[in-house]
Amino acid sequence: MRRLDDISVEARDRWQPSREPPAPRRAKSAEAPRMAARPRTPRRLPLILARRTRRILTGAVLAATVIALPSWLFLTGIGHALIEETRDEVLAFTARHGYGVQEIFVEGRARTAPQDLLAALAVKRGDPILGLDLAAARARLETLTWVGSASLERRLPGEIHLVITERVPTALWQSQGRYFLVDRTGRVIDAPPNDEDIASLFLIVGDGAPEQARALLAMLDGEPSIKPRVKAAQRISERRWNLRLDDATHGIVVRLPEEDPEAALAELARLDREEGLLSREVALIDMRLPDRLVLRATPGVEPAASGARRGANGRTGRIPGRDA
Repeated sequence: MRRLDDISVEARDRWQPSREPPAPRRAKSAEAPRMAARPRTPRRLPLILARRTRRILTGAVLAATVIALPSWLFLTGIGHALIEETRDEVLAFTARHGYGVQEIFVEGRARTAPQDLLAALAVKRGDPILGLDLAAARARLETLTWVGSASLERRLPGEIHLVITERVPTALWQSQGRYFLVDRTGRVIDAPPNDEDIASLFLIVGDGAPEQARALLAMLDGEPSIKPRVKAAQRISERRWNLRLDDATHGIVVRLPEEDPEAALAELARLDREEGLLSREVALIDMRLPDRLVLRATPGVEPAASGARRGANGRTGRIPGRDA
C-alpha cells in the first residue's frame, strides 16, 4: 500500500479486467410496445390543496361576518342603542366638566310666551350644550304662532343665544262672526286679538281677503295720504275691493275697480289733494267706471257732486258745486 495525497489505495481496490465476457446487449424490438412513463404525483400536493381550501373558507367566513354583522346590529336595534348610549355618556361627561346650559338669551320677543320658547328649545339648565340640535330646535321654534323666523347659536361653554322675528299683525279679518289676525304676508295668525289690535288695525272682510291683504297693503303704501284713513276693506266676489275711510261702520265707501285699482287710488288721492273730495259730505265714491266718477251724498245732506266726468287723459274734471 502506498499513499497518494492522503488517499489510501489497497490492492483490492485496483481495477482488474473481468474474466467473463460481457453479456451481449439485447436489441430493442421494434414490435415491443413502449411503456409510457407514469407521472409522479408529489406527495405534498394534497396537503397544499387542503391548506388553501381552509384559507379560502376562513376568509369567506370572515368577510361574511364583517358585512353581515353591522346590518344585523342595526336591523335588530342593538347597534343604534349602543351608539346612542355611548353618545349620551359622552355628552353627560362634557356637561359635568363645564359644558352645560347655564343661560338662554332671547332677542326680538314681544308676544311669544317664554314657556313656549323653552318648550320648543327642549333644554333646561344643566343639559349638555353640545347635545342641542340647532336645526331641529329652529324648526320647532318656527312652528310657534308668533314666530316668523328664528336663529340660534351656542356660545361655549354654557350660553344659548336666540334671535326671533315675530309676525306683526297688520289687519283684522272678520269671517263668520269671528275675528282673526292677519300678518303682512296674508297668513292668518292663530291667536285671539287683544283690544289694542282691534283699535289699531283696519278690518278686512270677505272670502279671499287674507290672501289679497298683502297686495292691498302695498297699494295703500303708495298713497300715504289715504292709508291712515282706511279703516276697513271688503273683498267683493274675490275680485275687487271696497274701502271704508275714517270709520269702519259709517265712513266713506270707495268702490275700487277690478282692473288697475292702483291708478284709481292715485286718482282719489289727487282729487282729495286738489279738490278736497274726502272733506265733502259724501257717503260713497264709485270709481268702477273708467270715464265717470259717481258720488253719493251723505243721507240728509244735499249732494255736492254727482256724475263727474273724467277727461280724455283719464283725470276727473272739477267737481260741480265747488267754489272755483
